[in-house]
Amino acid sequence: MKSFINKLLRYTAFAILIYVTLFSIACKKDNSNDIAQNYVDFTLYINEPSNIALNAVGGWAYVNAGTKGIIIYRRSQTEFTALERNCTFDPNASCSIVEVLSGISSIDSCCTSRFSIYDGSVINGPATQPLYQYRTYFDGVALRVFN
Repeated sequence: MKSFINKLLRYTAFAILIYVTLFSIACKKDNSNDIAQNYVDFTLYINEPSNIALNAVGGWAYVNAGTKGIIIYRRSQTEFTALERNCTFDPNASCSIVEVLSGISSIDSCCTSRFSIYDGSVINGPATQPLYQYRTYFDGVALRVFN
């Protein structure tokens, strides 16, 4: 009986070791969204004529900043989203630039991944990671975009 208990304890310990190893591998950080980010910190004044597209909810505009540009999207009267245009599927490809397709989605014409411009989430792949989202702060007049 003592031999049986010792074997059972060894098998249990071995099973726990295997489980912990597999769990740690599965929970390892996915580095596919580690797109090289440039320092970003700029302010847009929403009432300027060049930013007229951002005056209405659902409006969007491209800004020359970030790694391959930024999409600014007005989510509500007080909220904006700022998304990196560098596709997360193959960020090093020169053609991996996301463009707004419609008022709610964007596409990378290189790999054909589609993303929501509301929050950068993947609509369909091959990309599996969302677009990088910059932080925003809106005081009612000026929109600050930063990381």
